[in-house]
Amino acid sequence: MNIRDAQYEIRSVFLGGFAGQLVSSVLWLCSSGMSTWVSPKYGMATLFLGGILIFPLTQLTLRMMGKNPVLNQENPLNQLATQIAFTVPINFLLVGAATLYHPDWFYPAAMVVVGAHYLPFCFLYGMWEFSVLAALLVGGGVLFGLYLPVGLSAPGWVTGFVLLLAAGMGLLIVRREQKRC
Repeated sequence: MNIRDAQYEIRSVFLGGFAGQLVSSVLWLCSSGMSTWVSPKYGMATLFLGGILIFPLTQLTLRMMGKNPVLNQENPLNQLATQIAFTVPINFLLVGAATLYHPDWFYPAAMVVVGAHYLPFCFLYGMWEFSVLAALLVGGGVLFGLYLPVGLSAPGWVTGFVLLLAAGMGLLIVRREQKRC
């Protein structure tokens, strides 16, 4: 299987990232809600612990949509997807360190980590649009963390809505591609 075919399969199976970004969006919005209306610590815990469930919930969402979310064994990018996923929890150690220094940096730091993890998706999916998502999240994280002191949860709300928009865009792109084929 060549790289273009592998990328096409990933786009098709995972609907351009739709389900994963939808699940992530809901998680960020729930976390922000917890931070806003319950407790910042519960909001932070929701995002961190809920992040562990993103992949299984993505698989469940795809199955509920009638998709079989399994890649061909010959797909050379299969392991890359797994490796990319593990960058987020590893880098959350830095989010924790930033939060200990400055609690309002939790969501901005998480935005940078999640945004950076989307950069390799450009190659994985063969979609340049992920570079826009990465730039929005990384840039937004830096902007909120250093220049816009808007309180703890505002960056989380923004991220949730950006991910929701990105989910819709990914689905739209793949649906258009599938109509052409």
